[in-house]
Parts: sequence; C-alpha cells; structure tokens
Amino acid sequence: MTHPLSDPAVVDALADDLRAADYTTDGVAGLLGAEAGAAFSRGSWWSALRATDRATPERQALAILVRLFLLGAEESRDRAAQAMPTAGVDALVANHVLEVTREGALRAALDIRPHGDGVRDFLVVSDLDAAVRPGAVARDHVLGIGSASVTLAHAVVRAPVRRALDLGTGCGIQALHLDGHCDAIVGTDTNARALALAAATARLNSMSWDLRPGSLFEPVAGERFDLIVSNPPFVVGTGALDYEYRDSGMAGDSLSEKLIRQARDHLEPGGTAQIMANWIVRDGQDWQDRVRGWLVDTGLHAWVVQREFADPISYVSLWTSDAGEPPEEAARRGGLWLDWFADQDIAGIGMGMVTLRAPRNDESRPPDQVLEEITGADEGLTGPEVAAFFARREYLHDTGDDQLLAARLSTAPVFLEEQSLPGPEGWQTVGAAVRRPGGPGAVLGVDEVSRALLAGCRGEVPLGMLVDLLASVHGVDGDALAEAALPVVREAIGRGILYEAE
Repeated sequence: MTHPLSDPAVVDALADDLRAADYTTDGVAGLLGAEAGAAFSRGSWWSALRATDRATPERQALAILVRLFLLGAEESRDRAAQAMPTAGVDALVANHVLEVTREGALRAALDIRPHGDGVRDFLVVSDLDAAVRPGAVARDHVLGIGSASVTLAHAVVRAPVRRALDLGTGCGIQALHLDGHCDAIVGTDTNARALALAAATARLNSMSWDLRPGSLFEPVAGERFDLIVSNPPFVVGTGALDYEYRDSGMAGDSLSEKLIRQARDHLEPGGTAQIMANWIVRDGQDWQDRVRGWLVDTGLHAWVVQREFADPISYVSLWTSDAGEPPEEAARRGGLWLDWFADQDIAGIGMGMVTLRAPRNDESRPPDQVLEEITGADEGLTGPEVAAFFARREYLHDTGDDQLLAARLSTAPVFLEEQSLPGPEGWQTVGAAVRRPGGPGAVLGVDEVSRALLAGCRGEVPLGMLVDLLASVHGVDGDALAEAALPVVREAIGRGILYEAE
C-alpha cells in the first residue's frame, strides 16, 4: 500500500475544501458550542454529534467534516462529496483519507484536525487512535496531538533561530510550531508512515520541511542546529519494538540516555535542545543520580525537571491501554513487561523534560546543571520561563557578592503563603513561603528577616543598604547578616522571585 496523501494535488485540493468549510479551531468551536465542545474535549462525544445534526445549511460541510475526521462517524458518498467537492471522494479513497465500509458508506481513514497556538491555525494529519477505531493500533501507527507533544510545544523557547531539528517528528506537530521562528527545519523519524503524514501536514499548511528517515542523530551526522526538539519513543521497556510511536527497540531508558549524551555534537554554540524523556528509578536510588550521570562530560548547561513518577503497574497500564489491545493481549504483554521491571529492580519511571544549552564561544563558566522535581499542575514549563531560567543562572554566575550587594533588586509579583497551627494563644505561624504564580518551582521558604528583605526590595536602594537597615533593626552584625542573606537572595533570583531593577 502506498502511504496516505502521497499525491500533492489531492493534498492541495483537500486543503481548499477544508478552508472553504471553515474547518478551523474557531470554526469547530462555533459549530459545537461551548458546552458540547467542552464535553467533547473530556471524551464525551454524543453532544458533539448532536450539535452536528443540528447544523444550519451553511454549516453542513463543516458538520460533515467534523463527523468524519473528529467523531469517527460514517457518512454517505453524497454527503462526503458535498463537503469535499474539490478533492473528490474517489481521489480521497485512493489516497487513503477515506475508506468504504461494507455497507457502502464512507468513514475517515485518517485523523485530520485543526490545531491552534493562539496566533495561527494549523491542520494536523495523523492516524485515528484506539478510541475512534476498534482494535489495536497498527505497528506503524502515527500519533496525533497528545499531552506529551503539547507539553513540549509549550516549553520550547521561541526565539528566532536559523536551523532547527525535530528529532522523531511523528505527524509533524513540533515542526508546525517551529515554522514560525526557524528559517530551516529538519524533521527525522524511523517510521516511513510518520514521514509521509508529516509531509502531508506540512503541505496542508503551506510549509516545507526537510524530512529524513533514520534513528537518533544518524540522519543529521556532522550537522549542527540552533534548536533541537524531540518527543521520541522514550517508553521504558524490554527492547521489543511492538509499536513504533512508543518503542525505540532499545532496552530500558537507553534511548533517552543516548539523546542527551549525543546532543552536544549537534548543537551550535549557544544552541538549545529540549527533550521529552523517561528514566528508570530503582529501589533505594535517587532519580537525579541516574540522569546526572548522563550529563557527565557533555559540557552542557542543563535544567532537568521531573514532572511525574509512575509505579510499574500504572506505567504499563498507561501504555497498554493507549495501544487499544484486547484485554487478554494487554494482560499478556503487560505481565511480561512487569516481570522485566521486577527482574531489573525497577521501582518506577520518572517522566519529564530535559533542557540542554551549549556554551557560547565566549563563555568560560563550568557546566551549570540543575535537576529538580516540579509536579504542580500550574507549574508547567513554558518557553519564556525556560529562557528566563538560563538567563538567571548566567546572571548569578557573572555577578559576585559585592556586585550583588551594590545592585538594586526588585521583588516580582509574589504571594506570601503561611502555614499555621492552633495553639494556646490562637493561631501560630509554623512556616511561610513566597510563591511567584505561574513560575515552575518558583517558591522560596522565608523567615522573618528574609520576608522583610523581600518586601524592601523595590528597586530603590542597593541590597547592601537594605541588609544594613535590617541588621540595625534586629540588633545583629551587618556583615554577618549579609553572609547569611546572600544565599537566600541568590536562590530567590534563581527562582525569578528577585531580579535586578533596570
């Protein structure tokens, strides 16, 4: 079988039909309405189907497209032709966009859906997931827009760059977002079907990417990039290659390790790599020690954030259910998987984001590598936060204590949070912290002196003067207070709670 949408003329005609029907994020939202749209996003489809049944005549084409490509419904040949007159039903069947049922009706053979980034609207081509089509997905199944791909897209630094690499491009979702700020984009994948669907995604959106087959960095040997992004098949397993979207064919977490160890050879000076990764956590071991070992000798600055930790049963259940296998097959495969975890003494799997930064040519500081766990639902990484994190780390390295004491610092908008317990004299404060809303890991424990210091940082007087004032108020030596305060100040700057005023 040829790959879907291999005829460029059919892709262009389909793009015309989708645009004519207003098959966009706003168009679909307007058709479904707020309540049905919200229910659909939670996995409840009946209200969305009801909304398409009630579509006005001018929205009939849009309703048919939604029913086919988003809801998995069957449509008659006449209705499909009504929605896609330019492409034509026969050409869409021949290009494996639609397929004919035994009863002669038509249904979607691909998932084609609108996707927006708040500024632009895209169309994304992928395979239908197990929730739409019964049975297990194919070995070369191409994932669509999932939670991991959205997480990565939110975290990517969007500074304009010359060359970007999307390693493991899949359906091309990361490349879509890269197109707005990168002059040239190379996308790689081991899955030939994924490259075909990525090519269709690019053409539907009037984009052009350099798509290459191959594993890891093999397709770009000897090349360097300003930005590398990767949502690879990082699933930790036995090394079996059951499904290409999740399995690398490498045992354990060796795929994640190799990506991190090899990234330096493909980054331009000052370049950034942002990689979704999983890592093994064994009984009695700290996950940070394992990932830190991968960073040794890379010479890269790094920010590694563990967002989740899953026990073996939860982890295996997630990936077996995702494949849509029958219960008996899922139980068999899951049992083998859990046995392997037990043999390897694996307590669980850490999941998160690894951001790497290559030193610039003019840098002399040693690699600065921070590994931490940040699990708050409102503390997801964003591109601006990632860029600011590395800028703050560089500032801290370049700014000595005397310079810091001479600087005028300001406190970012923060909340003071206190924990109190009832006591003989009423509520007694037992702990306090300041938190910068929306900042990942942007929380700092404070005592009476440090909270007063933060309150006084308004960008008006040097830090050293504030320390002297506090020392006078509390009757302590100014130099001793400065020595005690500076580590707290540096931690606050690193968390984006304090910054040097312009």
